[in-house]
Amino acid sequence: MRYITLEEALHFDQARVVANSKKYLNSHFPSYLALLGLDRNYPQAEGMYLWDGDGQRYLDFLGAFGALNLGHNPPQVIAAIEKIWQLKTTNMMQSGLSALAAGLGETLAAITPGELRHSFFASSGTEAVEGALKTARIASGKPVIISTSAAFHGKSLGALSASGRDKYKQPFQPLLPGFEQVPYGDAAVLEARFKSRDVGAFICECVQGEGGVNVPYAGYLTDVRNLCDRYGVLWIADEVQTGFGRTGKMFACEHENVSPDIMVLGKSIGGGVVPLAAFISTPQVWSKAYGSIERVSYHTTTFGGMATQCAASLAAVQCYIEQDLPRQAAEHGQYLLSRLKNLEQKHDFIKAVRGKGLLIGIEFKTPGGMLNKMAKLAEVAEDNIGAMVCGVLQKDYHIITAYTLHNPAVMRLEPPLIVERQQLDEVVRALDEIFSKHKNFASLSLKAAKTMISSKLNG
Repeated sequence: MRYITLEEALHFDQARVVANSKKYLNSHFPSYLALLGLDRNYPQAEGMYLWDGDGQRYLDFLGAFGALNLGHNPPQVIAAIEKIWQLKTTNMMQSGLSALAAGLGETLAAITPGELRHSFFASSGTEAVEGALKTARIASGKPVIISTSAAFHGKSLGALSASGRDKYKQPFQPLLPGFEQVPYGDAAVLEARFKSRDVGAFICECVQGEGGVNVPYAGYLTDVRNLCDRYGVLWIADEVQTGFGRTGKMFACEHENVSPDIMVLGKSIGGGVVPLAAFISTPQVWSKAYGSIERVSYHTTTFGGMATQCAASLAAVQCYIEQDLPRQAAEHGQYLLSRLKNLEQKHDFIKAVRGKGLLIGIEFKTPGGMLNKMAKLAEVAEDNIGAMVCGVLQKDYHIITAYTLHNPAVMRLEPPLIVERQQLDEVVRALDEIFSKHKNFASLSLKAAKTMISSKLNG
């Protein structure tokens, strides 16, 4: 019986990685990445950098969409996992209790705002969102859950029902009943919907990531908290991407000194080394949802709270606090935003620069001029304009970025929180050169669009 050993897989060259990915994994994903110039394999990574199979170094300004707040392979987190293996600690035992899970639960209760206390551990952000939605529905006793337009909460069925962009929802209709959406950052519309008294929960991101790095008006989260209290609605704050220092506070809701009834955590909670997520609720919510012997098994999972996961998370949280990474994210984010705002003034085709801490988006204007005379090219370019800049950054400057999923016109800058000032400057210089070379974006977008169409026709 044929199988691939670890040693063999570690020595796959680029061609073998692409071929196997097409044949055995998501068949068209490698081709999609190739269209955007993002199809490299990186066998080595450390801190802010990755190296491809040819030994070329790349600066990571994507950070696995917020999962790598400590950078690649942080030694403190790896050491914590190695210690677990050396001690031969029980890694999985769902029919017993775990000291490490108990320790992580106490830690999360201590560092999260307000009265949040009871944690449930999962393996991914979307799984944690599912648990939060279930908890809110049973605790509130009301059927309707409100989310916001352009939201991203995951792609499992419940999380997708609360998310935005029809492109990802329509093929899987009908989704779950009882889900509705309101505009993000509009407290008046939210209150109007709450007045029906059938809403059990409201879920939102404190800063929308995949929606295009959308920052609500100052006071929006305070309005959300007050409205939820007034109408008896549970507030679920999705901090999967914004948590653990990303926006300049340990959690983004702390910018307004408010706390949700349920908070969803993920990505960087595992230190960028292990898959871990969680939702944490107040005692009042937990008691209503699971507060009896009969209800303790209403929501369970196999892999949540493993010893390796909890050890990694305990070490990661220690690093976030002892290295004061939220403060560093605030300072570096303010500096980077300022420099990017200067580029916005200098280059006309930048529509907007926005963000909070080290979650920053650059939105581009729709391509005009020559592209508007070539309908197909314009259509392709408009839906991939952010990806085009990302592709040039990666190919010509060896800087890794990505566009936002629900708004492809926005390129995100989301580096690990350990980033240094000189690396921020390096990215700004590269962007300035790109924007200066492609004055009105026509040459860049036309070339990229032709390549995409040609690849699709020949693929």
